[in-house]
Amino acid sequence: MSIDYDGRRFRKAGGGDGVVARYHQQGDLVWADFTGGPVRRGTVNGTVDPEGRLHLAYTLVMTDGAVISGATVNTPEPAPDGRLVLREEWERYGRHTASGVSYLEEVR
Repeated sequence: MSIDYDGRRFRKAGGGDGVVARYHQQGDLVWADFTGGPVRRGTVNGTVDPEGRLHLAYTLVMTDGAVISGATVNTPEPAPDGRLVLREEWERYGRHTASGVSYLEEVR
């Protein structure tokens, strides 16, 4: 599954919390910047594999001053309306250690 992420925007599924990420891509290199809701600034950087899975590292600066970092693998799933949904398996490091699964939906 070849997916071009360049210019696509994603938020948490179900309407989100005000955070929207805008993705960029050059070859297999993918990155995004995001702000909104509880995030003052966030970035992800990584690669996309031939199946369209994203392998990313992220950093967040939250509105409460917390700095959070981690890694995620996002697997694309097509939504019935043609948008992409990313199944996000994430892990946080350091003081904010946690892990889980969440979903991001494409914003058009």
